[in-house]
Amino acid sequence: MAAAQSLDLGVSALVLLAALIHAVWNAMVKVQGDRLVGMVIMHGAGTLASGLIIIAFSVAPPPLAAWPYLVASVIVHTGYYFGLIKAYQYGDLSQVYPIMRGTAPALVAIGAYLTVGEATSWQSGIGLLLVSGGIWSLAFGRAAAPDRRAVIAAFATAATIGTYSVIDGIGGRVAGNAHSYALWMFFFEVFPIGAYALWRYGTEDFAARARGVWRLAAPGGLLGIASYWIVIWAMSQAPLGLVVALRETSVIIAALIGAFLFRETFGPRRIAAAAVVAAGVVLIKLGG
Repeated sequence: MAAAQSLDLGVSALVLLAALIHAVWNAMVKVQGDRLVGMVIMHGAGTLASGLIIIAFSVAPPPLAAWPYLVASVIVHTGYYFGLIKAYQYGDLSQVYPIMRGTAPALVAIGAYLTVGEATSWQSGIGLLLVSGGIWSLAFGRAAAPDRRAVIAAFATAATIGTYSVIDGIGGRVAGNAHSYALWMFFFEVFPIGAYALWRYGTEDFAARARGVWRLAAPGGLLGIASYWIVIWAMSQAPLGLVVALRETSVIIAALIGAFLFRETFGPRRIAAAAVVAAGVVLIKLGG
């Protein structure tokens, strides 16, 4: 179950790609007219895609020892999606997203240390703190304070991010094949939130709502599984906390998307915060 204690260049590059994809995915969630229905379609597309890959390449299910992690991940991810919906209901992308993602690296680093004994070098540890601190500063880099409801939802969502990241990091290692673990997890993800949406709206109302969002939501689902597939694999190769910290540089991209697409402010303080995040990433690499 052991992973390497550093991030090599190839893993780092793929995690940064995942960060870019994830920022775009969150922007797509933000602009959905009905976010619950959009989320179901996103994960329905992910279920369909992963199912086709499983069939086409005869991907065997993970071993029995990995299934408790897989089931727990699906449950925690469901809580994450509901938290995400609420956070974007009350807050801007460029404020809510950094709170959620900036809190996660520290939570994952602590969780990884407590569960699998993963420790990092002092350079990487400082880098992780700089990434988290810079991301946090991005969340509060403008005069207007975020809606309290958005902040509460963002913190609750951050807790689920930290939890499922540790679960999936360990689960991918226990499975012995992170790709198999990821694909089977993606296949089952849609069922809890899909069942809730059908119960809430009914089949006909859900179908009517889906017609207005599926063209954006379906491609978003494919982007979502591509991003997190990379992360699950990377966490099987390198320390969980460092992978998550590097992945959360996506908030810089999300803040830029918020500024240019949604006309959300991006002033000097946020530029400085982005520089702090970049410095943290450099330290993480030096620590590796």
